[in-house]
Amino acid sequence: MSARNRMLNRLRRHLRATQHPEPWQSRRHFDDLSTRFTEALTAAGGEVIRVATYDEARTRLLALLDEIHANRVALNDEPLLRRLALPEHAQRPIEWHIVGDDQNALRTFCAHADVGITAAECALAETGTVVVQSGRGKSRLVSLLPPVHIAVLTSDQLTTDLFTWAEHHRPTHMPANLVFISGPSKTADIEQTLAIGVHGPKRFIALLIETARGATP
Repeated sequence: MSARNRMLNRLRRHLRATQHPEPWQSRRHFDDLSTRFTEALTAAGGEVIRVATYDEARTRLLALLDEIHANRVALNDEPLLRRLALPEHAQRPIEWHIVGDDQNALRTFCAHADVGITAAECALAETGTVVVQSGRGKSRLVSLLPPVHIAVLTSDQLTTDLFTWAEHHRPTHMPANLVFISGPSKTADIEQTLAIGVHGPKRFIALLIETARGATP
């Protein structure tokens, strides 16, 4: 036996047998999508407010604007937000700007807005991610420029993960842009110093209306 083979045999005798790794599970199951979404987004630095009805959602949103001392609020023009009718129910003076055709006016307003409010296209429970779509009446500026972004969604918009959503999502038209949001804006330098809110909102709040739990539609 050659010296090479003797050396390899010694190494082989001292090595432990390796176990085959478990197959990677690309799909996971969660018993409660709302709870999983809340846990995942909170772990990423976001906040989740869970309410049972649309009336409660409106009340909590207006209370949140008071807590933030928001005086300038940008709103996407979306059916869910129109239903909440926040400007009509506000109990104090707030300057509202609803997304329209004048992009220059919107950009100027959002640059000095305290809060931006959007609806959501869907949410991914596994990662605590809110998907926001841009297009007519739905501007990226509202979710990116103000220091606080509030996304409103219903529990029937929750799906397990990106794979499941992509499998079942059949858009009628291609959106101008899709933004996947998993918490406030974060960036880190080469020394791994984490900074919050440098390239986007420093606070991200998802308001979840749990229609699947018997809330009034």
